[in-house]
Amino acid sequence: MVILKFLLYPFSVIYGIVTGIRNILYDSGILKLNKFKIPVISIGNITVGGTGKTPHTEYLISLLKENYKVAVLSRGYKRKTKGFIEVKTDSPVADVGDEPLQIKRKFPNVTVVVDKDRVRGIRKLIKDSNNAFDVILLDDAFQYRKINASVNILLIDYNRPINKDFILPAGRLRESRRQFKRATIIIYTKCPDNLSYESRSIIKKDIHLYPYQSLFFTGIAYDNPVPVFPEIVKESFLFSDKKNSFLLFSGIANPAPFWNYVYSVARVGGKMIFPDHHFYSTEDIEKIEKIYDRISKDSYLYILTTEKDAMRLRTKKDLSFEIKKKIFYLPIKVSFLGKEENKLFNKKTIEYVRRNK
Repeated sequence: MVILKFLLYPFSVIYGIVTGIRNILYDSGILKLNKFKIPVISIGNITVGGTGKTPHTEYLISLLKENYKVAVLSRGYKRKTKGFIEVKTDSPVADVGDEPLQIKRKFPNVTVVVDKDRVRGIRKLIKDSNNAFDVILLDDAFQYRKINASVNILLIDYNRPINKDFILPAGRLRESRRQFKRATIIIYTKCPDNLSYESRSIIKKDIHLYPYQSLFFTGIAYDNPVPVFPEIVKESFLFSDKKNSFLLFSGIANPAPFWNYVYSVARVGGKMIFPDHHFYSTEDIEKIEKIYDRISKDSYLYILTTEKDAMRLRTKKDLSFEIKKKIFYLPIKVSFLGKEENKLFNKKTIEYVRRNK
């Protein structure tokens, strides 16, 4: 691995120069930054792989939706359509992407749209609503430099700190770690629940915050399993019931927290890993069903997946009725480390929206 990184390092230097020049052009004003009168909050990262963008976006929606009219704009990663599309609760996942569909199904009264051209997307949102929105949340947009957001929230995976990483392809960084200076708020995500105050202080010292930046720490919290097909399955169950065992599968960037949590609370009969944002084929479904049939010894074996995967499974017509009865997903949400940090984050976020309205 060390040799491979050494061999890839020259390509990382070239990639870093290209992204560095791009950032200089935006910072100097040579490339246009679009500023909008409506508050825009960007949530994103500078690494490849999952850092928890969707659950943090959902947290912001929950925080703001009672007092502000919120819209969410995503590029709709891996969708098979182009242009501006408003997401409905029954939209095909192939048309809008799994993450926007997950958000819309969780918050049906919130406007969710997808558009790769985020500038065009915001303009259309504002025009079509006649300036009705109080705030727009940009999902996965920290590197989208065409928009000068009111607030930039940078997410960093606690398990993959950027100050110990390299630019692609030798590492996971999409641009220089020095670009964290653009962030208004920095959140270390997927932290262990027992992360001490001393450990947090060391991290704060290591990353050298600018005076205008705030640092927070969050972990992942899971609820009890929910049926992927609630129209078929009316009953649920608890992990605490030790007679239950599970076949796990997922197609997300970093499945480790999902695996680790389930292994810590339940019996696991097997697991399967698919690529991130994977659209399950008929062959994939057959493989899952065959493995389930092979390891199923009693009626207490269930199939468990992630919330994002559930969005991609709901429209699959080749799932058997018996398998549909057995497939559940784990809802995920953000949990701040410390009540005071939680209160401070909420206060700062609401103040940003109020001040920029």
